[in-house]
Amino acid sequence: MSTPSEPSSTASSARSRVRRRPERAHYDADTVAAILDSALVCHIAFQWEGSVHALGTAHWREGDHLYIHGARASRMLKALAAGQACVTVTQVDGLVFGRTPLHHSMNYRSLVAYGQFEPVEDEAEKAARLQAFIERLAPGRWATLRPMNDKELAATAVLRLPLDEVSAKIRDHGVIDEASDLGWPVWAGVVPLALRRGAPVADGQSRVAEAPARLGAIVPPV
Repeated sequence: MSTPSEPSSTASSARSRVRRRPERAHYDADTVAAILDSALVCHIAFQWEGSVHALGTAHWREGDHLYIHGARASRMLKALAAGQACVTVTQVDGLVFGRTPLHHSMNYRSLVAYGQFEPVEDEAEKAARLQAFIERLAPGRWATLRPMNDKELAATAVLRLPLDEVSAKIRDHGVIDEASDLGWPVWAGVVPLALRRGAPVADGQSRVAEAPARLGAIVPPV
């Protein structure tokens, strides 16, 4: 088990700076990208008509932007294009069992990003970004699908958030107990957790019965 992570750089803003356990903070682009690319869902907090909301949605990253998509009529997408948002991602990698209740913990990779989303207006670019999203889930699948028509593309909104104001926080080590507790007769250690794909289950009306060989083996999305 590795030792506690060291901070890799400095925060780009006061609100993105990690204050609790700053030794676990990471601000470099490679760490941010790795966390975003390993997760399927992010949660986005935003304001709408005087109330605060937080909703989960699928996301993908291309370069230094985070992308999401949804129905053009979505209240969340309308709110995100009009005001500030906070995006969070958390991947839980293990349960940490200490010798006292206080020293139980979790190993995790988490991320917080701030800013305002901007719509992707160009239809060709929008289609390219949606292709990147599908290819992230299953490389090579886009070319096998019935192409989107103009009506479908017009009804779909794609938004992107510059990854300018972002911080990551990672715990990736074992139990940290008091020296006086090390002799306590209870098991201590880490139980790893991991996301996995199961065997593909075909739709009852699928014209192709056998799933592509790689479809059930991509963990996490590449």
